[in-house]
Amino acid sequence: MLKDVENLEKVEKPSRTTFRLRNLEVFPNTILSPMDGVTDAPFRRLCRVLSGDRMGLLVSEFVPTDGDAVFNLEGHKQLRFFPEERPFGVQIFGRFPDKMADAARKIAVALKPDYIEVNAGCPAPKVAGKGSGSGLLRDLPRLQEILHDVCAALDGCGVDMPLTLKCRIGWDSESINVLETLRIAEGEGVEMLTVHGRTRLQGYNGLADWDWIGKVAAAARIPVIGNGDVNSVEVARERIENYGVSGVAIGRGAMHNPWIFGQIADAWEGKPKRVITAGEALDVFKLYYGFKIEDGSTDKGAEGRLKQLAARLCKGFCLDDATSGSDVAMQVRQALLSSSCAAELLDRAQSLKEGVAKDLVFDPGRLVNLNGAKETELKFGDQFKGR
Repeated sequence: MLKDVENLEKVEKPSRTTFRLRNLEVFPNTILSPMDGVTDAPFRRLCRVLSGDRMGLLVSEFVPTDGDAVFNLEGHKQLRFFPEERPFGVQIFGRFPDKMADAARKIAVALKPDYIEVNAGCPAPKVAGKGSGSGLLRDLPRLQEILHDVCAALDGCGVDMPLTLKCRIGWDSESINVLETLRIAEGEGVEMLTVHGRTRLQGYNGLADWDWIGKVAAAARIPVIGNGDVNSVEVARERIENYGVSGVAIGRGAMHNPWIFGQIADAWEGKPKRVITAGEALDVFKLYYGFKIEDGSTDKGAEGRLKQLAARLCKGFCLDDATSGSDVAMQVRQALLSSSCAAELLDRAQSLKEGVAKDLVFDPGRLVNLNGAKETELKFGDQFKGR
């Protein structure tokens, strides 16, 4: 899938290319950020194949714990993962310490992932608005209680498994409390902290504040992973070198370029820079479709995910000089998105590969704005009731 291109300069590797999570030496020092409705097992497997099996860490889509009277493993499709995804973590979210601890214990004993992660970063109103996810940043004592109880549950269940935490820098610009979150996390036995450099009220708008991520990395005794706007090998290297993080987490950048982890691994191994042709990019839909069907998806469900990927992937198409070709790229994008079924999309991808896509290259690193639609209104309602 990846094609070597001669005479391209190498990207200098950073001073840090691995990090340690308890007994795991993680290379490359990257994580595929969990994204609800995106990073299911088929997408994670797609990225792993395209990386040449060099992904760093993988994490599940976040698993809710509040809804069940008693946590039931079988009720959560997000828990499904394949052996080749290891090292693999399960991310859980909720606002009740006892339920979070119960879920963590059952997951650890039954599924034996490589680590458990607590989500204190999700900005979705249906999550944060109920006091879980990034809503916990408005209630740090509750977050501390959750971390304490989950860590105790893991220590007491006889499974050797680290606890990690994912958070944002704060609720809003007036209440940035990520350094306090770090202090609590380290005090409760958390072994790695991933920091998304936006506040909850930012959602995914604007640019991540890497200065705050750097402050956390400088103060931490545990590995700190920086998250936000990493969309190329060059950006990953710059973030690691300039902000002192142990590694980077990549979310929307992977939707635009699922090869990015392999490109980073190549650079860290001192290999020449690799590029992907537009034709090779179009080949990915057949592979992704196969993973979706193998995972039990309906044909219609697979079609939706193919279009989701196409909408992001095609933004990286351009002509060789990377300054034009938008009309042709739009033609490719519209042809895929207007397909009536998965089979038609796959047929069109093949036809485009043999036709207009021959004149295009795939260069997602030129994209600056990875954001989707902006939130125009924030509603939280009775967000902190029901405690």
